[in-house]
Amino acid sequence: MATALVIGNMIGAGIFLLPAALAPYRGYGILSWLITGGGSLALAVTFARLARRMPRVGGPYAYVREGFGEFAGFFMAWGYWISCVATIAAIASALVSYLTIFWPALGEGQALPAVVTLGTIWMLTALNASGVRHGGIVQVVTVVLKVLPLILIGTVGLVYIRPDAFVFEAPAGDTPLTSVSAAIALTLFAFLGFESASIPADNVIAPERTIPRATVLGTVVTAVVYVATTVAVMGIVPMETLVSSSAPFADAARSIWGHWGGLLMGVGAIVSCVGALNGWILVQGQVPMAMARDGLFPAFFARTRPDGTPAVAILVSSVFVSLLLLFSFTGTLVELFTKTVLLSTLTAVVPLLFAALTEVRFVLARPIDAQPGATTRALGGVAIPLAGFAFAMWAVIGAGQETVYLGFILLLAGLPIYVWLARAGPRVT
Repeated sequence: MATALVIGNMIGAGIFLLPAALAPYRGYGILSWLITGGGSLALAVTFARLARRMPRVGGPYAYVREGFGEFAGFFMAWGYWISCVATIAAIASALVSYLTIFWPALGEGQALPAVVTLGTIWMLTALNASGVRHGGIVQVVTVVLKVLPLILIGTVGLVYIRPDAFVFEAPAGDTPLTSVSAAIALTLFAFLGFESASIPADNVIAPERTIPRATVLGTVVTAVVYVATTVAVMGIVPMETLVSSSAPFADAARSIWGHWGGLLMGVGAIVSCVGALNGWILVQGQVPMAMARDGLFPAFFARTRPDGTPAVAILVSSVFVSLLLLFSFTGTLVELFTKTVLLSTLTAVVPLLFAALTEVRFVLARPIDAQPGATTRALGGVAIPLAGFAFAMWAVIGAGQETVYLGFILLLAGLPIYVWLARAGPRVT
């Protein structure tokens, strides 16, 4: 279930839309997948080490708080929580967008899409609030159902690719470096979620062993699936068609297997969105619960069911998701998806930066013995988290000025909450 949570949260709506977004970058888009895969794996290994060192509920928040204190922990957790809320909104909007294949009326107006989007969120919220294990079972089932069509495209589809689709040609006005950087900012959204297994640590059996394995295994499996399927889709669908496609995987399946192939791939995309939505709703309550236990979030977030499920935190978080959707529902579903993706990616990168530096600090804090090669081993221990830090910084640069501006404002908006709740000093419950 922990591995399914990682894979399910990573493979969501992003992979089914990104081939179209990456089409203008052509070969550089594929290169960005490889770089993002490597950078995400470095961060995943970093989280695996931290989970083995400190298998605590809250994942990234718990690690950073231990390494750098309460303020850094709060700042990181606030950003991660915003990212969770925005990710859920993005996936929900993408889910309804895919449903238009079978229910065209959803693509017209705003009232019906809003009702269906919110209804889906609250149905899965009720499921996860009733118990973490219930959400975990759904995650295992949806991961199996979503990965199968992707594997089919990523294997059979490779036979149909056109080699000329992968020329290294930057869009007009871009250099190869700016093209790769911009593509990395897009592909990183699809990799968010590799840290998911570390968050509900209280509900994981033998977390010091299970979480590291699930984190690394889930990231490796997802990276292989992403690269293979994107190569297949970009190689099958002509670029001029792919650029404007709202369902690139369905278009690729239609080219291979005809009309019914496109419909079946549409079903796979919907199942994928449901699985990712379920996983992120499960995760969104864990971080505020951990913060509330430490006195850095309102106390009611710490209330749990007898089985440890943070039902109140899940319900309140879904209220904020609903508000974000209602205030953002001013355009099309694609525009809504774009807004929430940018917000999610940027606010998630800051916690990743903090977490990578936390592992560096723990490694450097250990005394170096007098045995031969001890210094080299110590330096080698910081190489992976530093590589993850450098990759995350690159993603921030590639996100663009407007996205960084908006994300920074939202991160600063949490500071008054910290000042108010921390005024009487830490309160650990």
